[in-house]
Amino acid sequence: MSGLIRQLDGYRLTTAEILYHLPDHPKLLQSFIWQEYDMAPSYPVLHRFLDFWQGNLDGKLHSVTVGSAVLITPGSLRHADVSLSLH
Repeated sequence: MSGLIRQLDGYRLTTAEILYHLPDHPKLLQSFIWQEYDMAPSYPVLHRFLDFWQGNLDGKLHSVTVGSAVLITPGSLRHADVSLSLH
């Protein structure tokens, strides 16, 4: 499904910063940025990714910070403060 169709269906561009413990050095944290179209507030695509992470990758999750934004919004109208004309 294309990004435009997903946005029209209510999906938002979602970004998650995932902090995880390095497998070889568990006291060190590494950051991973994940970005995809997802449906707020349940975030099913992000939950599927995190389930995959926990089941298949060695780095234990520390924390996940999520942000999302609606990219397609109703247009806004504003009036110009100045009108200039050139001859």
